[in-house]
Amino acid sequence: MNMLKDSLVEKYARDRVRSLLDEGTFKELINPFDGVESPHLRDQGIVPQSDDGVVVAKGKIDGVQAVMIAIEGNFQGGGIGEVSGAKIAGALELALEENKKGHMTRAALIFDTGGVRLQEANYGLLSISEIGSAIVALRQYVPVVGVVPGKVGSFGGMSINSGLLSSIIATKEGRIGLNGPEVVELEAGIEEVDSKDRQGIWGMIGGEQRLAMGLIDHLVDDDVDQIKECIHGVYKNGVGQPRSNQVERYLSFLQSVSVEEKVSPIQARKLWENSSNIEDLSESSVGSNQLLTRGARWFKQLTEGAEEKNELSSVLCADKGGIRYLCVTANPEASFYRAKDGEVGLVEGWKLAKYIREVIEADNGREKRPIVAIVDVPSQAYGYHEELFGIHQALAASVDAYATARQAGHPVISLVVGKAISGAFLAHGLQSNRILALDDDAVNVHVMSKQSAAKITRRTIQELEEATGKVPAMAYDVRSFSTLGILDDLIEGVNGEAPTFEDVQFIHSKISYAINEVRYSTPDLSHRLKSDFGTKNRAFSVKVRELLREQW
Repeated sequence: MNMLKDSLVEKYARDRVRSLLDEGTFKELINPFDGVESPHLRDQGIVPQSDDGVVVAKGKIDGVQAVMIAIEGNFQGGGIGEVSGAKIAGALELALEENKKGHMTRAALIFDTGGVRLQEANYGLLSISEIGSAIVALRQYVPVVGVVPGKVGSFGGMSINSGLLSSIIATKEGRIGLNGPEVVELEAGIEEVDSKDRQGIWGMIGGEQRLAMGLIDHLVDDDVDQIKECIHGVYKNGVGQPRSNQVERYLSFLQSVSVEEKVSPIQARKLWENSSNIEDLSESSVGSNQLLTRGARWFKQLTEGAEEKNELSSVLCADKGGIRYLCVTANPEASFYRAKDGEVGLVEGWKLAKYIREVIEADNGREKRPIVAIVDVPSQAYGYHEELFGIHQALAASVDAYATARQAGHPVISLVVGKAISGAFLAHGLQSNRILALDDDAVNVHVMSKQSAAKITRRTIQELEEATGKVPAMAYDVRSFSTLGILDDLIEGVNGEAPTFEDVQFIHSKISYAINEVRYSTPDLSHRLKSDFGTKNRAFSVKVRELLREQW
């Protein structure tokens, strides 16, 4: 018996993949000698890496064809940019094609990532949305497995994607959270999270705590053989319902939580153990202190005369003209105090998922009704309790529901009328078939506030703004965002702040046109790369997918 452990944490991404695939089966796709580097880094004074920090390889897992992907945490903190994101999404899309043809192809991802690469901003945001879409589709054929060994761990939008997986394996050192401790401290203050309190951080989001809270499936030692055996076991034993589908279970749990005083990790475990799926969280949707955000005003006007669901003040839902409308708005009386100003928080993510899945279930076997997401979200919620209770999983539930609805044939349309920031936009907007946006200075799209992005990248705000001239994906304005090919309509001539009756009717016509267009198109996100802007300004997203197909 070999008593010496072979550490996975200490290996680089390429060796991690090689060690977890069956011996002798490793075949890398788009290897460093292919010279596919990020085109967006040199102009910012950053030396690119020839694999862009992601290793994709075909091989076998326990004798069955597979694709395995690893993120290299030593390059740009494992941040996802255009090339690295396209490698992950493209590989999963090809695995999906194989499974649809009847050629079983397993898929596993090794996480070591801080989320979106801030120096590529919206390129990474779009890639992460496409990775999530591919996971949800592929999961219908084979379990998609994730491994979080340690070092960086898993943060940002990639943690949302980890919440979509069939099964997650982690070590004690494998931290999993949406917002990194440094970012929470920057956004919410040191009294919320002290990023230098390493023991406290691991107690909040480390592998052992995540297992106890039902947010991962297997806790393992940092040992290649044990991790490999665990992966094999997942495929042999099968998996249950993905946790991102367990909406009522998690809403029930959140009902049992009070954050008037700080909840310790141990107390959180007890709350989870004692919670049961008996009742849904319910709050009055109308309160004397309710604030009408820009998004809420548009929701009210587009759904005028329709009856609203009265379950949660911060998530507006109504059906009008055979369409379900959804909007996240401010709620000053929110029980989770870090989600008072329109942020997408724990409850908001799960409630969005509930409202979407109601439509999916009701329309099973009949014509699929459209879903319209009205987007005005300043960010996800940044807070201690949000991370402790798994906000990444809450946002994954919403991503899963939107993607599932779209893939089932529901036309999903996003109307961006205000801010569309970071994980909030991933959870509420970026899984849509079509995205419409007002051509308005108040419409902003990005991955992080300017202040935090500057601090994290060690730049001044001025330097950050100068970089946007070289990389349009780093800009915040909607016109720059539109050059990435993601917007299907940039709508001019509308008063975004105080829409008139004519403005509302005009937007109704735009939504109707988008719905009709979707009825005659594919339910995936591939059209984004076929637009004029997409083929030009996301050329590397296209090129990487073409190379993967050639080498597959």
